[in-house]
Amino acid sequence: MTTKIVPQEIIQNRIFLIRGKKVMFDKDLAELYGVETEQLTRQVRRNMDRFPEDFLLQLTREEFKNLIRHFGRSSWGGTRKLPFAFTEHGILMLSSVLNSKRAIQVNIQIMRTFTRLREMLTGHAELRRKIEDMEKKYDYQFKVVFAAIKKLLERPVEKP
Repeated sequence: MTTKIVPQEIIQNRIFLIRGKKVMFDKDLAELYGVETEQLTRQVRRNMDRFPEDFLLQLTREEFKNLIRHFGRSSWGGTRKLPFAFTEHGILMLSSVLNSKRAIQVNIQIMRTFTRLREMLTGHAELRRKIEDMEKKYDYQFKVVFAAIKKLLERPVEKP
């Protein structure tokens, strides 16, 4: 049984949507794993064959500028290289190149968080379908109520 090293909320807050994919940034993962970002990226670069493009994205200059605008320069320090963004599969692959007990335990927590988010989204879609079915059954007087509920269920804004 693994013990929780990092609260799930912290992991969830570090998952972003880039190019339509849920990702985590190299600096956030390095912090969670308890290693320097440089060490993490060095291991990734040495093992690039393990990280196809659907596992690992490198931000473009424009994406990075948007990221800095969104979070502020101080949180990115003196970053000179464009950051890596790892998809769920890329994060899973990281455990094979960062072979520490902490990395393995944190990876397990991250995978559970991705699974939970997927389950929440599935539940969200199911709830939307049920509301639409109910809307078809009931008359005009409930239209305002259904419109308000649908507005609450709208997708969140994509993070940079």
